[in-house]
Amino acid sequence: MTDLPSVKPPPDRLYGRIKSHSLRPRQEKLLAETLPRVRFDLERASAPTAQFPGAIDQLWLEVGFGGGEHALAQIAANPRAGLIACEVFEIGLCSLLTKLADEGEEATSALPGNLRVFDDDARTLLRLLPDGCLSKLILNFPDPWPKARHAKRRFVHPALVPEVARALVPGGEWRIATDDPTYQAWTKDVMGAQNLFAVAPPALERPQGWPPTRYEAKAIRAGRQPMYWSAIKA
Repeated sequence: MTDLPSVKPPPDRLYGRIKSHSLRPRQEKLLAETLPRVRFDLERASAPTAQFPGAIDQLWLEVGFGGGEHALAQIAANPRAGLIACEVFEIGLCSLLTKLADEGEEATSALPGNLRVFDDDARTLLRLLPDGCLSKLILNFPDPWPKARHAKRRFVHPALVPEVARALVPGGEWRIATDDPTYQAWTKDVMGAQNLFAVAPPALERPQGWPPTRYEAKAIRAGRQPMYWSAIKA
């Protein structure tokens, strides 16, 4: 690693509150009955592919899946890729689970064999995954934490770059998308100051094979320009 921007180490968790409002009965049922059926077991993180009931050739990790539309599009388009989708916010978890389970069948609906859900801090999971187990890590439109004193909370962080590199296979890809100017400048600085990834200039249009998200659509409607990085592990 070369010199990286000076910033405090990340705190124990990157997110704030995980609840936005009271959940409806259907949402409570999804969290109680569907989530346990698809939850990634942290205690078995040393053998991650064994947790997928379907046959997979690659392991992917999505950090903060928001409404889940990107995760669902990826598992549908890449049935041999096992995706661990991480999200801590209950409303996001419920959004994904609603699309997986029919109402009234939260405990019995068939679930995709190439999807697992981790409902805690993705960094905790990342640190427990074996070396070189991931083919792809995806970070779509993360919370920008725009104030300088909050920079330590950003997932793109000098202290996390080596951890991501450790978990990726040689040639593995770290995708980063953001519409926030502060986070864009920060990503350029952090990724420009390391030597573990080959990083091309960011694309200004979403690359092929990178499904859209509601956050991207919201940014474009508001007149903000998303940027898309593809960092390849050296």
